[in-house]
Amino acid sequence: MKIFLKSREAILSLAILALLVLIASRFPAFVEPGNLARVFTDTSPLILLALGQTVVILTRCIDLSVAANLALTGMVCAMLNAAYPGVPVAVILVLALAMGAVMGMINGLMVWKLNIPPIVVTLGTMTIYRGIIFVISGGAWVNAHEMSHAFTGFPRAELLGLPVLAWIAIFVTGLFFLGIARTPLGRAFYAVGGNPHAAVYTGIDVGKTQFMAFTLSGMLAGLTGYLWVARYSVAYVDIAGGFELEVVAACVIGGISIAGGAGTILGTLLGALFLGIVKNALPVVDISPFWQLAISGTAIIVAVAFNSRSARSKGRIILKRAEGHA
Repeated sequence: MKIFLKSREAILSLAILALLVLIASRFPAFVEPGNLARVFTDTSPLILLALGQTVVILTRCIDLSVAANLALTGMVCAMLNAAYPGVPVAVILVLALAMGAVMGMINGLMVWKLNIPPIVVTLGTMTIYRGIIFVISGGAWVNAHEMSHAFTGFPRAELLGLPVLAWIAIFVTGLFFLGIARTPLGRAFYAVGGNPHAAVYTGIDVGKTQFMAFTLSGMLAGLTGYLWVARYSVAYVDIAGGFELEVVAACVIGGISIAGGAGTILGTLLGALFLGIVKNALPVVDISPFWQLAISGTAIIVAVAFNSRSARSKGRIILKRAEGHA
């Protein structure tokens, strides 16, 4: 019980509960089931991107291009729908997944084959993808009246009281829970991040594993790109600008170590939900939503400091045990 209470997941769960109680004390309507469902739906894009970012960070990398990937894929999907409204949503979904995966592969290949630091690669591709959006769109927006009903209706369609967007986030989270824990690739993510040199001796290709992580991250970013523009019925150059900060914040708050090899999918989910609740609560308590970026940045610093302190504490415990056996 004590171990559970000291875990990041337990701390986050209690923090989320305390936050909801605090908000409910002033605005009871916020914690009504219908509103909480809307909060979860609003947070679903963050959850999807954070899941992809999680596997990247686990391998000692980082993907700062996820929001630009989202924006480019979303713009292409919106422009395709505006030009050819009869294209089935299933085709657009496949296109979004494929585009996102290709952009993720580009990142992964440069990290793997060219040995360029991930932060440099993804900063570069982030700028490139944003530039491509401007080139193909001419800086113009794709608005709701240019999109078909089927295109915008898919993520909003309700199933058992929740929009499809929320169900997709739940489904993907479930896949990651199983995939990370029970597949060789999932275990390889942890091995590469925990000790890449030891991973090589066990037969794991470090570069290829990082490539797969970037591909997964890109694929989810592409999927989120379509879901984002369809839900909000608009696509433009700066869509999701700065959202990569929130994605990294969700992971770090959830206990994913920037040093790699540590963290859980549950932690990432809770980190995203924490930020989602904060973001939705800010207007309710009459605080500008623009404070969200400041809160995310502060949360990253605090979470990294917490992770570092925990790591040092574990190191001291290991040393004490070693001295005791000596």
